[in-house]
Amino acid sequence: MQISDKMTPTELRATISLASIYGLRMLGMFLLLPIFAIYAEKLDGGSNHTLIGVALGAYGLMQVLLQLPFGMASDKYGRKKVIYIGLILFAIGSAVAAMSQDIYIVIIGRAIQGAGAISAVVTALVADSTREEHRTKAMAMIGATIGLTFAISLVAAPLLNQLIGVPGIFWMTAVLSILAIGVVKYAVPDPVSSQFHSDAQAAPSKIKDVLRDAQLLRLNFGTFCLHGAQMAMFIVVPFALKETSGINENQHWQIYLPVLIASFVLMVPAIIYAEKRAQLKLVFITAVALMLVAQIAFALNIHLFWGIVASLFVYFVAFNILEASLPSLISKMAPAASKGTAMGVHNTAQSFGMFLGAVMGGYLSHQFGFSAVFIFCALLMSLWLVLAFGMKTPPSVRTKMYHIEGLNDATAAELTIKISQISGVQEVVVIAAEGSVIVKINNQQGKKAFADIEQDIVKLIGADDGISE
Repeated sequence: MQISDKMTPTELRATISLASIYGLRMLGMFLLLPIFAIYAEKLDGGSNHTLIGVALGAYGLMQVLLQLPFGMASDKYGRKKVIYIGLILFAIGSAVAAMSQDIYIVIIGRAIQGAGAISAVVTALVADSTREEHRTKAMAMIGATIGLTFAISLVAAPLLNQLIGVPGIFWMTAVLSILAIGVVKYAVPDPVSSQFHSDAQAAPSKIKDVLRDAQLLRLNFGTFCLHGAQMAMFIVVPFALKETSGINENQHWQIYLPVLIASFVLMVPAIIYAEKRAQLKLVFITAVALMLVAQIAFALNIHLFWGIVASLFVYFVAFNILEASLPSLISKMAPAASKGTAMGVHNTAQSFGMFLGAVMGGYLSHQFGFSAVFIFCALLMSLWLVLAFGMKTPPSVRTKMYHIEGLNDATAAELTIKISQISGVQEVVVIAAEGSVIVKINNQQGKKAFADIEQDIVKLIGADDGISE
């Protein structure tokens, strides 16, 4: 059995194309963050900041409600068909929001945008289009696309606002969404077969088990808090920067860009240290504590320009570390056979946090002022910090996957026993129905030892009678 170290050109093309579609979905959210609140305040009804929050958060609420149904529909009707529907809905919602001068119609447009909840479907199509041994790499590329989209959006949004305004940005995302249909149709190869993938899709039958897992619940609450605070702060920060600096919102990129660059400089060594030294819990808890410090700093300094800048720096250092760590922690701590379900619940918690954070940010800002928003966020972070201290130390493992043909329940059970006996293997799941082997391997024995363990697994699978790729 030969395991290729590199993606095929077809796999690479599919992954890059689908990562761009995923990035487009995030672009529709992130481009609005630095500029939408100031724009929306000028709309009919926009003087009520609660409604601004509802407009920002409506996207996330629809994602919560429709992600699982869209994923299930794609299993029945086909991935690409469901993605087309989602992209059309996104384009329609963008057009509705672009043409409206009323905050209520913008809310409707944002809800229609969010109704195209294709994130889970895109992930499933990535799984259909890549071999098991390259799927983690493909998902990592999508994750990197999301992070890059967020960073670019904070800088690009003020510049685009100056050129085409918020309605123009809505129109731009509508056009990009229509063009994305062509990308899916012509650039993404049709998969040889579509099937359910435990590592990439949520299984309704496993959701209860994931929700009962105390360790995963801590992480899901964390992502809820992280993205809730993200949305709440961008109800307030654009106004605060404009008031304290006198700088027009179209120039706010001059503040975000250096702060983001400086935060990345600190974030990268922290992530490397966490993974290489098996100190993920220490770095994670430190980042949560840093996020709490950032929220308190915002509350105390929201009317001081340099105080806001310093708070933004602390915030982005913590945010970048946590945003990178949470998916890794989910992957390490979720049972191998339930990874897709765990990630689905995690993404739902993220979307719900975006919705509730935006609404609470708007309400508190309108009723009690800017500082109240960050006091609320600080309370969330305090609770998260307490829960994070009780988190088990995540295992230092890497997950490897393999595809094999000819599996039945008996051979799957036999193979599970044999692989589990290999020194360094922490967990193994063989799923006969999917023809997949998922193995978590100890990552603290050095590269050579890891490679030896993987080679032993490959030999065992290749030597097993009747099993071949």
